[in-house]
Amino acid sequence: MLENVEGRGRMRGGERLRFGILGCGVIGPHHARAIAGLDSADLVAVADVVPELAERLASEYGCSAYSSLGEMLAEAELDAVCVCTPSGMHAEDAIAALEAGKHVVIEKPVDVTLKAADRLLEVQRATGGRVAVVSQHRFDVATQAVHEAVSKGEFGRLTSGSAEVRWWRSQSYYDSGGWRGTWELDGGGVLINQAIHSIDLLQWLMGPVVEVTAYTGLLAHERIEVEDTAVAILKFSGGALGTIVATTAAYPGLTARIAVHGDRGSAIIDDDELRYFHVAGEGQEGEAYGAGGGENQAERVIERYGQADSGPGAGSDPGSLSMAHRDQIQDFVEAVREGREPSINVEEGRKPLAIIRAIYESASTGEAVRLRKE
Repeated sequence: MLENVEGRGRMRGGERLRFGILGCGVIGPHHARAIAGLDSADLVAVADVVPELAERLASEYGCSAYSSLGEMLAEAELDAVCVCTPSGMHAEDAIAALEAGKHVVIEKPVDVTLKAADRLLEVQRATGGRVAVVSQHRFDVATQAVHEAVSKGEFGRLTSGSAEVRWWRSQSYYDSGGWRGTWELDGGGVLINQAIHSIDLLQWLMGPVVEVTAYTGLLAHERIEVEDTAVAILKFSGGALGTIVATTAAYPGLTARIAVHGDRGSAIIDDDELRYFHVAGEGQEGEAYGAGGGENQAERVIERYGQADSGPGAGSDPGSLSMAHRDQIQDFVEAVREGREPSINVEEGRKPLAIIRAIYESASTGEAVRLRKE
């Protein structure tokens, strides 16, 4: 049982956080596997409006099944809820859990509109609950290594950065659920569903985005309201420039790539692996002309951190996805225990959403869009 600290529970050191999962379709089982892999957490309940999905997941993990969030909140003894419902329901479901006295983990995105995200933030602050928004790839070894290098200034002045997500989704993917490909519940297409992780990493590494110019298109799919292809040009607060290329229309589907460049070094993360890393040595000016890159220092950098569940194809393997979620949920558990904010809270989860909404606005108006300062 949790102690009451300023109106909200804080765990004692050896206690296990009791989780419920709302939404047992595609992503809910990943949360279940992640929770099951933690010594600090127990999965005690799941809920879904499709009873068969909840019963199947409950049977696999030996927990209780419910047909609604309200029923699960009323009957199960929970400390936290993982919200894995359609994107346009995230804030509403999270608010209900917060107002019931629970902490919350929200699968990306935080919601589909900034208005909903801001309403959630108000409720989170009023209730004192802890809320984490999933961006599990911030916990990848490669991302952590590059972020540390940026923080230490090892790349010098950042000059450019890019995020490329060249994936494929068949028409059957969009036809598999009535909410997919809708503005109301999906919130958009490739940008908010597939590319949001890469967009979040790019802004986390390069700094805040202050302006975007963009184009979007529906080029290879039918019967959806949203884009399957998008390109954007970014201006970062530090003066660097950047690009985003995102598509679910690149058959048969390639990898997601993040690149960071400065006047003292560069790094490339591809398929969640550190593929290239080079920083200039002390007093090293470099060649007057350069092409093809210098010595790849990636292996040495990763050795300092340890591989930590990385490996070829990690980004596309369902089991690896659960492992990445595990690290973020562990951070969330520790935040509850320590009475602190999770590493990726509502404010952090709002940042990639703001960039994506600005991209949609630019693509619609044909004009550059400035992002307001928070």
